[in-house]
Amino acid sequence: MTHTARRMFELLEPICLVTYFADECNEELAALGHRTYWDGYFASRAAPLGRVPAEVVDAAFYSFAPGEVARHIPGAWERIPPEASLAARERGSAASLRRILGPELADSPGLARTADLTTRAALGAPVAGRVMYAGMRALPVPADPVARLWHSATVLREHRADGHVAALVGARIGGTEAHLLSALAMGVDPPESFGRVHHLPKARLAAAVAGLRERGLVDAEGRFTGAGRALKDRIEALTDELAAAPYEVLSPAELDELVAGLEPLTARLVAAGSA
Repeated sequence: MTHTARRMFELLEPICLVTYFADECNEELAALGHRTYWDGYFASRAAPLGRVPAEVVDAAFYSFAPGEVARHIPGAWERIPPEASLAARERGSAASLRRILGPELADSPGLARTADLTTRAALGAPVAGRVMYAGMRALPVPADPVARLWHSATVLREHRADGHVAALVGARIGGTEAHLLSALAMGVDPPESFGRVHHLPKARLAAAVAGLRERGLVDAEGRFTGAGRALKDRIEALTDELAAAPYEVLSPAELDELVAGLEPLTARLVAAGSA
């Protein structure tokens, strides 16, 4: 099932990423009154947790530097109710999917069936230890097939992310360090220039790289050592293993049907830049 989990991640991730790369979601959040992209991001993604303190959102999201979450939470919720931001995210994301897929895919019986299978998987795993997954899974499932596909893919994304955080914690890799290791795996040179961390203070980035070097995970030139690459591979393998449970509720034939249904949708989304 770990192979299945990796394949499903590859197929579902472009569906989730329309939230962040396409215009409709940002436009919906801006229309509510969110002043910046990050106000909308934190307000809408964290909304399933309820009105928790910034420290709780920071712990659940894991990958942000100290103080980044607190610049937006709870301030964004004080201006705009979390429920409104959550609804705007769903509307905008579904609108992006519908536009990119076009009516021949968006309105097809095949998409509706794919949405149903994705939803069965999304609702099929235990919630224990999965804070973001539990929050998303508790939300109502949309009736519209396109919105339902986005919603269920995002539920599964949060399930996987919860497991990834557990793998990182077990490996003693913090959020900034995780981004640097991902940058190295993608061939970004220097890793400090990676888009998710390049804005951080240079001293913080230097300290993170130094910590990885002291652990023997990167060399003097800031590149992977053998031990560093092996650790990154173990984290990814464990993430796949922890992400497998939702797909165990589907039969082998249903899994094959789900893959076949997702492939043309994902191909259209990737061609449009959702990757």
